[in-house]
Amino acid sequence: MTPQARAQAAIDIVDGVIAAARAGGAAADTLIQRYFAARRYAGAKDRRAVRALVYGAIRRAGDPPASGRAAMLGLAEDMPELTAWFDGSRHAPAPIRPDEPRAIASEAPAWLAGRLDGLGLTGRAPLDLRVNRLKIRREALDLPDAVPTPFAPDGLRLPQGAAVERLEAYAQGLFEVQDEGSQLVARACGAQPGQAVVDLCAGAGGKTLALAADMADRGRLLACDADRARLARLAPRAARAGVTIAEPRLLDAGREADALADWREAADLVVIDAPCSGTGTWRRNPEARWRLTPDRLARLQTVQARLLRVGAALVRPGGALAYITCSLLDEEGVAPIAAFLEEAPHWRVDGPALPAGAAHGPGWRLTPADAGTDGFFIARLRRSC
Repeated sequence: MTPQARAQAAIDIVDGVIAAARAGGAAADTLIQRYFAARRYAGAKDRRAVRALVYGAIRRAGDPPASGRAAMLGLAEDMPELTAWFDGSRHAPAPIRPDEPRAIASEAPAWLAGRLDGLGLTGRAPLDLRVNRLKIRREALDLPDAVPTPFAPDGLRLPQGAAVERLEAYAQGLFEVQDEGSQLVARACGAQPGQAVVDLCAGAGGKTLALAADMADRGRLLACDADRARLARLAPRAARAGVTIAEPRLLDAGREADALADWREAADLVVIDAPCSGTGTWRRNPEARWRLTPDRLARLQTVQARLLRVGAALVRPGGALAYITCSLLDEEGVAPIAAFLEEAPHWRVDGPALPAGAAHGPGWRLTPADAGTDGFFIARLRRSC
């Protein structure tokens, strides 16, 4: 592909990403894969170059641009060399008109203007691994080009683009791909060997496996989710990791308490990795900025408040509840915890303090800017005996 053809390919893909964001369609990664699956003539260098243009344009625009072309013209303001590719030749974008719209550079959508500035959400995220202590120690795992992460005791960081799932160590279950921030908040939950633990929003099981490692695979670990497809991914991951205590349980959204009646006031620890806006992961999913709306945020807050009530009912007297979101918006972290504590005086804040980030309201916050990790908020609460 010529540079001009790469630019046009990027424009076409970003058009698809914009449409998918508005309609709740596939993610950018999926759309890129589909695009090149139908164009086998494109080589590896072409795919990498087009992908870089696509994500460069997406990261730059806080709001959905008018078109893929507007997004690429916006990127050209930061990379002037791109303008030469708009020459109207075969497979090239049409020449640039003086009055054409260009995407405006911003870190967040206009309706969130100023609230997330300076948190480092427009850079590229690192590739982090969590070494599986059930099978090996970090110092014993020899992976090419891996370096220890700054804060997580089981973390390793690899160069971007490393094909980790092709490594024999991955097949052997010696590590899981997990951002260092996710490792830190999972460890801060305080799971211990022999405990009865509920992971209320387990998803595909990333934090479930980290909790199991902290528990030395001893005790009970109930992994719950309302998404059947995501929860189904836990069993093969647990088998690979050597985790035997994880018990998956499919929940019916809105009726979680009924399905968990047998665990009422029985858990030593309940972990709520609540569904959220994902603002803390925008480095990995930059087009998610284009999908977030005030209405969606309000719906998520309703779910978060409900899950806090459901999770709290499962904790035994003297037990703990850990509430986590990968959001940097206070209405998804500070606010629900403050509201919960106001309604439940028999609960108190019980840390945590992490080796990175800073105290934030009733909990702790990690941001890409201050910790180099994905963004997280965590609050740990203790129920009175």
